[in-house]
Amino acid sequence: MQTESNGEEDEDDDSDFEPPVVNRFNRRVSVCAEAFNPDEEEEDTEPRIVNPKTDEQRIRLQESCKDILLFKNLDQEQLSQVLDAMFERKVIPQEHVIDQGDDGDNFYVIERGQYDIFVSKDGGEARCVGRYDNRGSFGELALMYNTPRAATIVATSEGALWGLDRNTFRRLILKNNAQRRKKYELFVESVPILKSLEPSERMKIVDVIGERSYQDGERIITQGDKADCFFIVESGEVKIMIKSKTKTGQENNQEVEVARCSSGQYFGELALVTNKPRAASAYAVGNVKCLVMDVQAFERLLGPCMDIMKRNISHYEEQLVSLFGSSLDIKDPGN
Repeated sequence: MQTESNGEEDEDDDSDFEPPVVNRFNRRVSVCAEAFNPDEEEEDTEPRIVNPKTDEQRIRLQESCKDILLFKNLDQEQLSQVLDAMFERKVIPQEHVIDQGDDGDNFYVIERGQYDIFVSKDGGEARCVGRYDNRGSFGELALMYNTPRAATIVATSEGALWGLDRNTFRRLILKNNAQRRKKYELFVESVPILKSLEPSERMKIVDVIGERSYQDGERIITQGDKADCFFIVESGEVKIMIKSKTKTGQENNQEVEVARCSSGQYFGELALVTNKPRAASAYAVGNVKCLVMDVQAFERLLGPCMDIMKRNISHYEEQLVSLFGSSLDIKDPGN
């Protein structure tokens, strides 16, 4: 049984939509070459890039990067090279950080600020499809796949970003991800919820997921917490527990098991889909490995799966009614 998630759905009407302002900066000149293949890459001969930083900058950078999934699988030396190469970029309201259709130059990690994501389909008017709020990262897909930027990112407040240049990103992060990609490709292709995606879309999932391990009885998510990621069970079993209610409708501390998830099944999507706190807790049964996707990647990449997830939420609600006599108010208020 699947439980929990959401990319925020765009609530703007067409009549209220205002396209982003024209970029204050010149569009970037094309630099894309042939697609990057880590297995065929020659021995690295490029000089290591180091952008000097104060101790205070280094502390802020490390804090901003600590939860970035793309960095999770780097060893300490690789991570140090990445942090050394990153540079600080201050932004002002209405500044375009990247523009849809441009070639990829940098990968960005957000330190602070709010940023809207605009996408134009088939040359039509750009629409705001999501936003970043003081956390997250963007810009990796154009660098990974040697394709134009898929969206425009516009700062809506003053903010600060940490950028990583294209060559360092490809030299360190793509090489490191090559083995992980091979490891997860077949598994991701077997996950039922992802079968509605195109093969190229599934491969993008492979590039942004991380892996977490849990021991028997360890709590993975906690009912009532704010949701920041989505889980797919790689191995082992996860039990989904919800606090029961007294006859007066008050929650008590006794938890009731409502579902179990095994390999290939997912959980954590309900809070993301409904934009509400976690509706249940999840615990490892035995040793468990989960693939994890942060909320920004979920919103960007799993849009085609959203209808399936919403149907599963309706089924989940029926189970809650049969157990507790109510749905615990988990339905998406927009539906």
